[in-house]
Amino acid sequence: MAKPNIGNMMKQAQRMQAEMARVQEALKDEKVEASVGGGMVKVVMSGELAVLSVTIDPAVVDPDDVAMLQDMVAAAVNEASRQAQELASGKMAAVTGGMNIPGLM
Repeated sequence: MAKPNIGNMMKQAQRMQAEMARVQEALKDEKVEASVGGGMVKVVMSGELAVLSVTIDPAVVDPDDVAMLQDMVAAAVNEASRQAQELASGKMAAVTGGMNIPGLM
């Protein structure tokens, strides 16, 4: 049985690390959008999970039902977060070959 070439393994690990850093940097420019209530509340989030904007249709603003608006905003943020995490996971999986590396997104 041939011994593994440690030098080649280190070079491959360094290339993978550099590619992962590039993908993480690129995620800053990626955007996902989630909307709820038929588009009444929209959230845009970056690929690194930063909320970039929240848009609320004035028709949904009812002073007598603030709880509904709060629920809609929470739902839109949660959906945008799920989409951004899915985006990041997919891009990282392309780099790691599907290996699950603890601590990555």
